[in-house]
Amino acid sequence: MRIVALYGTESGNAEAVALGIAKALPGVEVVNMADAGVDVFEPGALYLISCATHGGGELPGFAQFLHDDLLDLSPDLAGVAYAMFGLGDTSYDERYNRGAHQFDEVLRSLGATRVGPFGEHDVMTRADPAERGVAWAREVLAETGGT
Repeated sequence: MRIVALYGTESGNAEAVALGIAKALPGVEVVNMADAGVDVFEPGALYLISCATHGGGELPGFAQFLHDDLLDLSPDLAGVAYAMFGLGDTSYDERYNRGAHQFDEVLRSLGATRVGPFGEHDVMTRADPAERGVAWAREVLAETGGT
């Protein structure tokens, strides 16, 4: 099964998660949302998506572009499986991990299926986001029977 670590970042933490996953799980492809179009999503693949929240609850800039393209073009994402890992700051209360939730909502609305737990990293914990992301990815793969 093709596994893609797709990330949207502003400060580099979501990229660190994706790179950490690829290092821990050989064969995982890493794709920056800045370099992705809606055709990045292929049925039969599994997308391990790490997405930061920027500012007061927004998506990172390039993640916003991909999100908007998904909304505008409305591709049929039936057969696409993904897991979501959000990076945020709990001091923003209800806007905590809002970026990842926005991306999750658009993927689900287009027919993609979320699998595994919705992973979260809170910058306030000072935990390493890449370590948390790798643990989350392993949990997703264990639940889905991936490699």
